[in-house]
Amino acid sequence: MRRRKLAVAAGFCLSFFLGSLFNVLFIPAVFEQQQQQQQQQRGGEGSGVTHSLAAAAERLSRSSEGRSDLARQIRERYQEVLRYQEHQAPTARQRLVRPLERRLMDLAPQQRAAAAGSEQPPKAERSKGFSSSPQAKIELSLQQPQLLGCRDIHNVTHVHYLGSGYTKAVYKAVLNRSLAVALKSVDFGGHDIENCVKLYAALGDCYRLASYKIVKEMILLQRLQHDNILQLYGYCYQDSNDIPDTLTTITELGSPLEMIQLLQTSWEDRFRICLSLVRLLHYLAHSPLGSMTLLDFRPRQFVIVDGELKVTDLDDASIEEASCASNSDCYMEFPARNFTLPCSVEGRCQSMNEKRNLYNAYRFFFTYLLPHSAPSSLRPLLDMIVNATGELHWGIDETVAQLERVLHLYKSGLYLLNTTRTPKAEYREVLEAAILEENYRCWPSYHHKGCLLSVFDVSEAIEVCESHSQCQAFVLINQTTWTGERCHWVIAAAIAKNPSYQPEKEVDFLKGLMSILR
Repeated sequence: MRRRKLAVAAGFCLSFFLGSLFNVLFIPAVFEQQQQQQQQQRGGEGSGVTHSLAAAAERLSRSSEGRSDLARQIRERYQEVLRYQEHQAPTARQRLVRPLERRLMDLAPQQRAAAAGSEQPPKAERSKGFSSSPQAKIELSLQQPQLLGCRDIHNVTHVHYLGSGYTKAVYKAVLNRSLAVALKSVDFGGHDIENCVKLYAALGDCYRLASYKIVKEMILLQRLQHDNILQLYGYCYQDSNDIPDTLTTITELGSPLEMIQLLQTSWEDRFRICLSLVRLLHYLAHSPLGSMTLLDFRPRQFVIVDGELKVTDLDDASIEEASCASNSDCYMEFPARNFTLPCSVEGRCQSMNEKRNLYNAYRFFFTYLLPHSAPSSLRPLLDMIVNATGELHWGIDETVAQLERVLHLYKSGLYLLNTTRTPKAEYREVLEAAILEENYRCWPSYHHKGCLLSVFDVSEAIEVCESHSQCQAFVLINQTTWTGERCHWVIAAAIAKNPSYQPEKEVDFLKGLMSILR
């Protein structure tokens, strides 16, 4: 019994001794590991705080630089507006690096090297900080005696949204229950405003930057007076969306230019569109402000008013001439063609604004509208015009002269002198008679329910009638087209053998001074 107690006591002492020995050997290593883990955690937390502070400082610096950059853009846009209003030529430092590109809002902050070389505001203006911005309202002294304004917009009715672009939204409205107009204002949901607010988070200043494009267009509409430039009726500054002095311009209303519909019209109307465009470009090349180019040259920038083409979007127009040191600096790039213009001794690219407009007219209008379904005797001249403008062999002066020549030949009937026509059938004249049966449709036609076309005289009417297999008769009527000297005619597929005189029963466009039966 005593031996057993001694064995238990010895075992207990041995286990205590071994436990103490293991604690002495291993606890320091575990403690050091825990300390290292705690230090690493503390170090990670410290570096995270440091990183957060650095990121916040960088964001603050970036925000400050961004607001300064936005202020610079507002100031430059404001100076541009004043130049157009006061008709001052831009200085070398104010010219764009690449002035012949369409300039949307320059929202990307510029590199420090570029910013260092940019024009600095006056010291007094810099001391005021970002809050000192150009004035929001720019008033115009329009020459119209009855200028429309805010009082008229308050009485607006029948407002319909027409469309929008990068900057503006356009609405159709009726003022004073009598005048249909177009209203233009900054589109708060547009590309320019959205991108600016994302970058700078300053809606008021972003609006001011965008609104100067409308102010510029308003000034140009006032200063450039031409039949093919949309007429400015007035403008209004009023508070909207918590932004003071938001601008709305009131202009002449036109129909959007739809190329697909235009291709379905008569050649005479399509020629009128091209002639209107060339007359406009000739005026812009010799405008009171200097040679002007349309940087955003697309069909959607034009409208139709009473059959005439008019430009409606001028906020991306520019009178700035490209400077050059050699011909290689005068490089114009288009999707299908590139051109290099000569550099003048004055260090300017010769006629670049004019040639850019002319080539855009070729690729958007002339190739589609001029040659197709034209009178056969005019096609060689029209093909020469299209080819010369497509190669930029001509300037705008020669181009407008050739199109005016086409108009003269067409109005006077001289284009018919070199054609020999021998009728295949005999025609007899029936006075004061109308064709009442089975009119057929043709393309193109001035009337969608029949075949109403334009001719110079009876001989041309016979020629066209014989080119249509359905034509059995035609009626000349007492109407003229926009040329002022051409008569209309209508073709019917079949007629009664003994047409009778019914002066008041025929359809309006069938009433004629003379009927010709085949």
